[in-house]
Amino acid sequence: MNRIVLGVAGGIAAYKAAALCSALVQCGDEVDVVMTADAERFIGALTFAALTRRPVHTSLWQAPEMIPHIALAREAAAVAVVPATANVLAKLAHGIADDLLTNVALATRAPLILAPAMNTAMYEHPATQANLRTLQERGAHIVAPEAGFLAERESGVGRLAERDVIVAALRDVLARSQELAGTRVLITAGPTREALDPVRFLSNASTGTMGIELAREAIARGADVDLVLGPTVVEPPFGARVVRVTTADEMCAATLARAAGANIAIASAAVADWRPALAQARKVKKEDAPPALALERTPDILAALGERKNGTFLVGFAAETHDLEAHAREKLVRKHLDAIAVNDVSDPASGFGTGDNEIVLLWDGGREALGRGPKRALARSMWNVLARLRAARSNG
Repeated sequence: MNRIVLGVAGGIAAYKAAALCSALVQCGDEVDVVMTADAERFIGALTFAALTRRPVHTSLWQAPEMIPHIALAREAAAVAVVPATANVLAKLAHGIADDLLTNVALATRAPLILAPAMNTAMYEHPATQANLRTLQERGAHIVAPEAGFLAERESGVGRLAERDVIVAALRDVLARSQELAGTRVLITAGPTREALDPVRFLSNASTGTMGIELAREAIARGADVDLVLGPTVVEPPFGARVVRVTTADEMCAATLARAAGANIAIASAAVADWRPALAQARKVKKEDAPPALALERTPDILAALGERKNGTFLVGFAAETHDLEAHAREKLVRKHLDAIAVNDVSDPASGFGTGDNEIVLLWDGGREALGRGPKRALARSMWNVLARLRAARSNG
């Protein structure tokens, strides 16, 4: 049995929340309903009380001795806001807590599921879309609205998703949120920069997005995540312990310092393999530039992790331009990896600096093509396979 907080905001779709509430109760869930004042204009609290056989919460001040927003937030396995109006989305995106529902949603550490419903123009407004992106980047799960007939007697996107779609999303979130509970995950992401002088460096086009999405998905599955992150403008996920580094030496030191306690380590960082043998303290003028640049190797972080695995499930990445799987399998063996993700960085439509990627996951005696798609979706697919492989190793 899961304890679910069902937040009902003030939109015409509030009446559909009653059918959702009934479905959850019939599935055996314990449902605490939190209504905004505007929601009560569309549907009565008595309806939800009859369905749940539990008190309905409508105010921060109903029972001030129990601090209801903290009690509800801590006891929930998930918080679902159905419907999520433009107003509630804006408040949550900007951290405004001016009623019981927004207080609960901001105070909880449980997964947050948001099912928007509103007029098409409101949904498509840049402010609403920006708020949805912000909430999703923080780990909220968005159940996208459907196109159809709206209360304004118009047709368009903004109609609340069907009850079964919301139930399925909630079930999926609950299952994932428990999968990696109690697991420590270490992820490296992003490029490194190796200085030539104070204004120039050797690096690559990695943004760290793939590793950041892997960290976000691990958190959604209940993991305790350390993220060692090279220079990037992409924001890391809320809930990760982020260590920012610049050089390969810094990334190596930070990674190895955290590796001992990790159950799973994923080295997705695009570490610069070489650095200038001598970094200049002052900017080198064009007329003073040397005719050749002497380079030296940077530390091999993945090899160092492989040498001291001590039970850690170790996953590497291989960014290749040719003979992808042959190179990746050689790396899999040489660096003592449990799995390796290989992608073609010569393809301008995937890999470094793009929103999409195309990954094949390899392991000893196995292979699974994850296909091409957004890096967030690929991170989820990759974790699905990694969880299965790790469980098989544990059972073997």
